[in-house]
Amino acid sequence: MPRLLSTLSAACLVALAGCAVEVQNTQPAQALKQQAQPPGSVYAGWRVFQDKCAACHGPAATGTAGAPNLLPAVRNMGPRQFVGLVLNRYDWSAQLGATKPEGAARDALVDDLVQRKAYVLSMPAWQTEPRVNAHIADLYAYLAARAQGTQGPDRPAP
Repeated sequence: MPRLLSTLSAACLVALAGCAVEVQNTQPAQALKQQAQPPGSVYAGWRVFQDKCAACHGPAATGTAGAPNLLPAVRNMGPRQFVGLVLNRYDWSAQLGATKPEGAARDALVDDLVQRKAYVLSMPAWQTEPRVNAHIADLYAYLAARAQGTQGPDRPAP
């Protein structure tokens, strides 16, 4: 009887210890973190921003007397919304002719631009600047990283 009691006690202790062990599976968390990254390169976006945007919006995108701070506007904005605002704010006619896509066609175009499958976006001030046209997603990646605090005002790593 004492032997049975000690065996049961040991089994209970092992079972309780097993309940207290916590195993963390970091693989799914890492995969989700990678999926949450905006499309584009922060470094490439920073380079284009410094070359084409910093003169008005400041080198850290925090605004100047002549242009607003971009960080609050981008902070809660996803890549689709960013591209959507750019598409709504700028002229479609240079790329699409006289018609503006609506509904599902517009959503498909936004998806293609975010994933870099579609032609480049034409912004009126930069129509002849292929560097800006080709890096809409990179600009978003840089501005989103600045807005979320994951990228400081300094040069990002390439």
